[in-house]
Amino acid sequence: MHYRRLGRTGLKVSAFCLGTMGWNWFTEEQTAFSIMDAFVEHGGNFFDTADFYSRWIPGHRGGESEEVIGRWLKARKNRQQVIIATKVYQPMGDGPNERGLSRKHIIEGVDESLRRLQSDYIDLYQAHAFDAETPIDETLRAFDDLQRQGKVRYVGASNYPAWRLMEALWKAETGHTLRYDTLEPHYNLVHRAEFEQDLKTICEQYQLGVMPYSPLANGFLSGKYRRGEAASGARAASVMRRYDNAKAWHTLETVSQIAQETGSTAAVVSLAWLLAQPVITAPIIGASSPRHLQTNLAALDLTLTADQLKRIAEASAWQEA
Repeated sequence: MHYRRLGRTGLKVSAFCLGTMGWNWFTEEQTAFSIMDAFVEHGGNFFDTADFYSRWIPGHRGGESEEVIGRWLKARKNRQQVIIATKVYQPMGDGPNERGLSRKHIIEGVDESLRRLQSDYIDLYQAHAFDAETPIDETLRAFDDLQRQGKVRYVGASNYPAWRLMEALWKAETGHTLRYDTLEPHYNLVHRAEFEQDLKTICEQYQLGVMPYSPLANGFLSGKYRRGEAASGARAASVMRRYDNAKAWHTLETVSQIAQETGSTAAVVSLAWLLAQPVITAPIIGASSPRHLQTNLAALDLTLTADQLKRIAEASAWQEA
C-alpha cells in the first residue's frame, strides 16, 4: 500500500480509505472484521465512518458502523496504528438540536462517537454537510475547543459548496481557530463537475487532503450495468436515474476499452484514474468481502499511460474544450 500526507497535516495515510457505511447494515459484523483485517494486512490504515451510519434503515438508530469499528479496535488492540475519520451533522434524534453543526450538537456528538468507537480521540472529525443555519464561526470554535481538549486531532468538511469552504478557511485564519484540513467530496469519472469547477482549485491552493466518496459511482463504473437494460431493484434504479446518459455511457465504454488493454477491469481503471490525480489523497472504497477488497486494491498496481489518461479525461470531460 502506498502512503500520502493528509493535506497539510503530518499524518501519513494509505492511498485508499476504507469506507464502512455498510457495517451492520448489509455487511454483518464478522465479515466487516475480516475486511478490516485484510485492509490492514495489505498496508491500509485509514478508515471512514460517520455517526449517522446507518440511521436511515428501519430499525437502526445510527452509530452502528462506529460500534463495529470500536469492537474491532478493542479486539485487535491496534488503535495507535490506524487513522479513524468520522463525521457529525446528520440527525441523531427527533429534536431540533439533534442535528447540524451547532456547538451543542458537535459537543454532544463527539462524546457519543468516542463512546461507540471505544477511543479517547478521533484522528479526523468532519462536518458531514453544510449547515446554513449555524454561523461558521460557531462551528469552527467548537472544533477548535475539541482539539484543545485532545478529543480530535484534525477536522475536515464533506459535501461543502465552494463558497462555504472558502469562507470557513478565511474565518479560521481571521478568527485564529482550527481550520479544515480535508475535504470529502462526491467525485468520480461520471461526476466530475461538482468538484472540479471550484473545489479542486481551493484544495490545491490551500493544501487540503481530498478523499472522494462514491469513486465507482455506486457501481456504475464497475461495468455491471448495461445500456438499455431495465433496472432491477431500488439501488439499480437510483444508479440509472443518475447516470443513464450519453456522456456517462461513453465514459464507461472508454474505461472498459482501457481495461481490456491493461488486462484489468473497469472498476480498477476508474480507481487508478483517481489515484493518478495529484490533488487526490485517498479515494474511499467499499468492500463486501476480503476478496472484493483485494480486487479494488489492484488499482494500486496499475499505472495508466499518458495516452490512456488523456482518453479517459476527454471522454468524461464536463467542460467544453
